[in-house]
Amino acid sequence: MKPVYKRFILKLSGEALKGKHGFGIDSEALISIAEEIKEVREMGCEIGIVLGGGNIYRGNSRDKKIIDPVTADYIGMLATVMNGLALQNTLEKTGLDTRVQSAFDMKQFCEMYIRRRAIRHLEKKRVVIFVGGTGNPYFTTDTAAALKAIETGAEAILKATKVDGIYSSDPVIDPSAKRYDTLSYIEVLQKRLKIMDASAVSLCMDNNIPVVVFNLFEKGNLKKIVTGKGIKTIVKGN
Repeated sequence: MKPVYKRFILKLSGEALKGKHGFGIDSEALISIAEEIKEVREMGCEIGIVLGGGNIYRGNSRDKKIIDPVTADYIGMLATVMNGLALQNTLEKTGLDTRVQSAFDMKQFCEMYIRRRAIRHLEKKRVVIFVGGTGNPYFTTDTAAALKAIETGAEAILKATKVDGIYSSDPVIDPSAKRYDTLSYIEVLQKRLKIMDASAVSLCMDNNIPVVVFNLFEKGNLKKIVTGKGIKTIVKGN
């Protein structure tokens, strides 16, 4: 089975790491995700990962009387670093070679992001975990994923979620919600489908990077998606 995408960015939310718990990092979730990544890495894929931090801290749940929005975003960036180190450790226990690169300087824990170095790591088949978002407040980790895909020459962004694609409404709440097989970037923006923020979608549109939305929590699904199979929604140009 040959991969459709040789080099891709895997976008993981922080919530993916909390497993069945409401908060924090769950060991079983880490192991499950690491096994999925190892399986596709062994197919020869070059994998970059962008992590969120919502399992530790969400800026939109802050006490607005105490924490301003910029500080809240900084705290969220630090949460992605913790998630990245946890995922790195788990991946390396499976035998994979990894690097963590941060959008801001944390040399005691990880490398500073340097584009050429990141590309070289990918070429050497190291899994590169990008943390710290864009390094700027008011930008989501979706935008960070789009930027890293553009900068590293990735062929796609694989966005891992809890459902098997993009729906017209929340399928958990609305049983009649329609799942889309494909969508254009413009349709995502016009329909206000909140799978990624508008700036991330626009970046992907301008640089013709497809976004593949799939369910990470179905065992073996990442391999199916990478080989062009499995249930998913693909966002691309017309």
